[in-house]
Amino acid sequence: MNVVPLRPGFAATATPVHFVGRLTASLPDSNFEVEDEHGETWRCRRAASCLLRPEAGDTVLLSGPDSARVYLIAVLEQADSSVSRLDAAGALSIESPDGLRLSSGAELQMRAAQWNLQADSGQCRVDDMRFTGQALDATVGRLRLVGQVFESVADRVVQMARRALRVVDETEQVRVGHLDCEAGGTARLHARHTVVTASDLVKVDAAQIHMG
Repeated sequence: MNVVPLRPGFAATATPVHFVGRLTASLPDSNFEVEDEHGETWRCRRAASCLLRPEAGDTVLLSGPDSARVYLIAVLEQADSSVSRLDAAGALSIESPDGLRLSSGAELQMRAAQWNLQADSGQCRVDDMRFTGQALDATVGRLRLVGQVFESVADRVVQMARRALRVVDETEQVRVGHLDCEAGGTARLHARHTVVTASDLVKVDAAQIHMG
């Protein structure tokens, strides 16, 4: 039975039930206790179409074909309208053939054990973003970053490429503890002015050395 009248000696009848009451308690078995205008307490379940979670003190609408089958079909007025919660017993799917928009004037939070996002194309615009995570793997056909300042801090950086090109219009500075450059073919260093200095030793070693 979906409804259990708590008044002693109350018998279920075939008379349809439809009234407005006040929710007094949410029970652990997913049932609710609702008090009608006469002080009668009804125990009922929430209708599947009522996605707004009822809270104690809410004004609700109960309806059913008889007193043994009464459902809470709608929340008419919330006791606390500052927070509204949509609640479903199982998986919830929202579908629209012409588009779906989520809008919030304050904060928008999304939390899940696993998050999957699929789209043919997308745009993301965030004025200030901070990302924190344990690991990030990305596979893209083309990656292009345009900005004024790019900074990266890491214990280890590994880059592998078939071809690499770097163009710096002004000054490039490198500060390392040890520098090891090796080329399998030809290594070329050219500038209008080239200065090679060392505090202790400069060594040039080859089968042939041409200077001048």
